[in-house]
Amino acid sequence: MRVSLIQTDVGDAEPTAARRSRVARLVREQRGSDLVVLPELWHVGAFAYESFATGAEPLDGPTAEAMAEAARDARVWLHAGSIAELTPSGTVFNTSLVFSPEGELVRTYRKIHRFGFDQGEAVLMGAGTEVVTVPLPDTTLGLATCYDLRFPELFRALVDAGAQTLVIPAGWPERRRGHWTLLARARAVENQSYVLACGTAGTHANVPQAGHSLIVDPWGETVAEAGAGEEILTADLDMTKVAKTREVFPALKDRVLGVERDG
Repeated sequence: MRVSLIQTDVGDAEPTAARRSRVARLVREQRGSDLVVLPELWHVGAFAYESFATGAEPLDGPTAEAMAEAARDARVWLHAGSIAELTPSGTVFNTSLVFSPEGELVRTYRKIHRFGFDQGEAVLMGAGTEVVTVPLPDTTLGLATCYDLRFPELFRALVDAGAQTLVIPAGWPERRRGHWTLLARARAVENQSYVLACGTAGTHANVPQAGHSLIVDPWGETVAEAGAGEEILTADLDMTKVAKTREVFPALKDRVLGVERDG
């Protein structure tokens, strides 16, 4: 299974419409990949809090429409990162979108853990409540977003729901880049799953972004890692490796806490 992570540069100077068109073109250029992944809130910037309300869109808005067309043109499964989703009630959510190769929006995931410690996203956006997986022909995706990476119980729930590949779009800051790579590998090791962690590059709202998107295998080994700038990270993955890892080192079967058992 060929996967491509598009580590998009998100800068204040580029208008949203221009970035949307540019990213759609980059997605189209990944024809031949099976799955393409984009970062978190790439259309507005994860730290550009003042843009959340003004840049929010419904699920049939211009960003979703452009991504659906790009997925269809490239004939790829597209995890289009996340957008600021505007709901009919006026609540804004940090919502991930997954499109089929036919351009159909097949799943959405509203970010459960909002970042900000009673500021920023934590007060400007609603919180999701649903654990979301997406069955693909070769694997089952488990969806999480950025700050979710710090909460291992979500990933256990995703594995319990059948996830084999954990997809984490992010707008992670450079000052905590060490945590980004450490936690991505930890989630892979403890859940014996592939991890596709796709971050942003550049600087927006005066916050330099970490970049360094990662593809990690079920043993926690880094298959590929991007640098700091805009980059497309592509790798061919053996999706049978998840089952093989769980069979030869069946640590998940030894779970005790948080596991319901008969009797």
